[in-house]
Amino acid sequence: MEIKKRVLVTGGAGFLGSYLCERLLKDGCDVLCVDNLYTGSKSNIAGFLYKDYFELIRHDITFPLYVEVDEIYNLACPASPVHYQNDPVQTTKTSVHGAINMLGLAKRLKAKILQASTSEVYGDPKVHPQAESYWGNVNCIGPRSCYDEGKRCAETLFFDYHRQHKLKIKVARIFNTYGPRMHPNDGRVISNFIVQALQNCDITIYGEGLQTRSFCYVEDLIEGLVSLMKSPDEFTGPVNLGNPEEFTIREIAEKIIEMTGSKSQIIYKPLPEDDPFQRKPDIDLATEKLNWKPKIKIEDGLKRTIDYFDNILKM
Repeated sequence: MEIKKRVLVTGGAGFLGSYLCERLLKDGCDVLCVDNLYTGSKSNIAGFLYKDYFELIRHDITFPLYVEVDEIYNLACPASPVHYQNDPVQTTKTSVHGAINMLGLAKRLKAKILQASTSEVYGDPKVHPQAESYWGNVNCIGPRSCYDEGKRCAETLFFDYHRQHKLKIKVARIFNTYGPRMHPNDGRVISNFIVQALQNCDITIYGEGLQTRSFCYVEDLIEGLVSLMKSPDEFTGPVNLGNPEEFTIREIAEKIIEMTGSKSQIIYKPLPEDDPFQRKPDIDLATEKLNWKPKIKIEDGLKRTIDYFDNILKM
């Protein structure tokens, strides 16, 4: 009988985590999903919750976890400003204590472990596009710092465990990702705009809408994470995963209004503190080391995401 690889996914009931669990099941893995369901949801994993070789454990990774697995994907942490600013101390604890607990587990098991880091480690960048060699322009005491600095500290811990304990690590810096299963009220650009447009409400843009973002469809991002985990052990990252196609926030709002046939009007509000003006990944390293590039065009990804929100808003 074939022995399946046992894979732990923390934050596995979240937006990204649920897609990763689904992909690993398709790849023939025995998947252990760990989530405290703070921002994750059973509805995200409902399609495979009762499948063979899938198990959900409700657990907060700021506390130790005692399981037996071969690989660990550490995705647990609120990722939208609305959620991570709601309880900033817990957000930092999830990144830092959570990393310590998962690294300790990986050390005991001699398991390979991947950290889902973020483009937020670059802060409000002075370099464009952002390559992994850039150290960032960050505020360590601002309202976004609980997330940004927590992830930066997690990266530090991963590399110290790698140097000190020879742990096999992977670090992915994830740029803006979107798709079905996003929370309607998570405060992120794509979900906000689509929900507002479908309800013919005013679309809220902060600042003048000239700040730029790059949006990666979720299936492309998951392919990058899996490719990173499969890459040779000597390649640790950090590696940027995102779509380098760049849009202004206003362009995205106008595109969504057009695609939904919405009667929404765009209104402007003051820019939040520390909101980065430019965000675009340099993905040369991912292309070279992982043979990875995003494939799904923004129009195709937006259509799938609009259809998803249209369905759930009708429920």
